[in-house]
Amino acid sequence: MRTDFHLHFHLLNSKINKRGLAPIYLRLTVNGKRKEYSITRRIEPEKWNSKLEKVMGKNHISQEINTHINNIRHRLNKIHQVLSDNDEMITSSRMIKELKGETKHKSKMTLEVFKEHNEQMDRLSGKSISKSTAKRYWTCYNHIEQFINEVYKTEDFRMKDIDYQFITRFEYFLKTTRKCNHNSALKYVNNFKKIVRIALANQWMDRDPFYNYKVQYETVDREFLNEDEVKALVEKELHFDRLKIARDMFVFSCHTGLAFGDLEKLSEKDIIKGIDGGRWIRTKRKKTKSITSVPLLPIAEEIIERYKDHPEIKDEDLILPVPRNQNYNAFLKEIAVLCGIKKNLTTHLARHTFATTITLTNGVPIESVSKMLGHKDLRTTQHYAKIVDRKISDDMKALRKILEEKAAKDSEKNNSKKEK
Repeated sequence: MRTDFHLHFHLLNSKINKRGLAPIYLRLTVNGKRKEYSITRRIEPEKWNSKLEKVMGKNHISQEINTHINNIRHRLNKIHQVLSDNDEMITSSRMIKELKGETKHKSKMTLEVFKEHNEQMDRLSGKSISKSTAKRYWTCYNHIEQFINEVYKTEDFRMKDIDYQFITRFEYFLKTTRKCNHNSALKYVNNFKKIVRIALANQWMDRDPFYNYKVQYETVDREFLNEDEVKALVEKELHFDRLKIARDMFVFSCHTGLAFGDLEKLSEKDIIKGIDGGRWIRTKRKKTKSITSVPLLPIAEEIIERYKDHPEIKDEDLILPVPRNQNYNAFLKEIAVLCGIKKNLTTHLARHTFATTITLTNGVPIESVSKMLGHKDLRTTQHYAKIVDRKISDDMKALRKILEEKAAKDSEKNNSKKEK
C-alpha cells in the first residue's frame, strides 16, 4: 500500500527550559494525520534555521544534532519503504512506533509456521490424530521446503507473499519433481491449505491464495479380491507360521472390514453381545474416532478361536497376534505370489474386499455396510457401490456374449436343418 508522508522538524518554543533551550520536535504527517515526536535534543532558538530545518554553526553540538536529524530522516524513509513493500497499512503512529523500536513486527515465514504446526501435531499423535496423519504433514513440509528452495531459490518464503501462482506451481512441482500422481499431489496441496488457513485466521496473510483454486480428484477404482481369490487365499496350504498368521489376519479383515490400526489394537473388551445374541465387534476407529459395529462371521470366529492361546498375546489384552505393519506387508506380498494372486495385497485391500465381495455383492444394504465400516458419510461408502455396479455390468456383458454365441449356434443348427 503506497502512502505519501511528510517530515517537518521544528522547535517547540512553548517548552523552553530555564537554560533557554527549546526542544526539537518532528512532525510526521501521513494522509493528513499528524504525529509529534521529540527527537530528544535542545538548542538555543536563535541557532535554529527553520527553513533548512537544521542547526546553524559548525561546532560539535550543532554537527551532532544535524547528524541525528539526518539519521531520523533516513530511518523513516527506510521504514516507509519496508511497510510499502509488505503492503501494510501506513500511519504516522505506526511509523513513529517503528522508529522508537516499540514494534517487533516480523512477517511470518512459511516453513516456520508449518514446523510449529507439525510439532503440535506430534504432541497430539496417538491421541486426537493418528501417527500416520502427523507423519503425512512432515512429508508435506519436506515437499514445501524443497519446492521453496528449488523454485524460489530461497530458504523460506513469507506467508503474505503466497498467491495463486505459488499454489499452482507447488502442484506442478509435486507432479513433476516429486513424481506424485494427481490425487496424491492434491492431497499434499490440501495439507498445505491448513497452514494457509492458520495464517489467515491469525491475520498473517491479507488474502486467501486458494480462493480461485479448484480441486478435482480423479476417480480411482479401488482393488479388491473377488470370491475365487478369497477362497484361494483361505484354502492355500502355507508352510511357515509367519505366513499363516499374516494370511489369517488378512482374511479376518476381509470378513470384518477392520483397518490395520484397528486390527492390531483389537481386544476382548471390543467383543460384545449383539442385539441378535451373537458376538459382535464394537470399537472406535483409530483414524476417524467413529464407532464401528460388525457382527462376527463364522470364519472370523474361527480365527479368533485359533489364536486365543498364542504366546504373543497370552499376557496381553489383545485377541490376535498381528505382525508389525512393515513385516505384515512383506508377508502379504509373498502370500500373493504363492496364491497366484496378481493384485497388490495390502492391509487396506482387505477392507475394500469386505465392502464389496463380502457384503455389497451379497446384497447387504449400503447403509449397513457404511455403519460397519465406520464411515461418517454415506457418500464415502457409495464409491464401493459403484465398483459393485461396474462388476455387475461386466458380468452381464459376459453373460450377454454367452447368450449371443448360443443364439448364433442355434441359428446355424436351424439353417442346417432347413437346407436338408
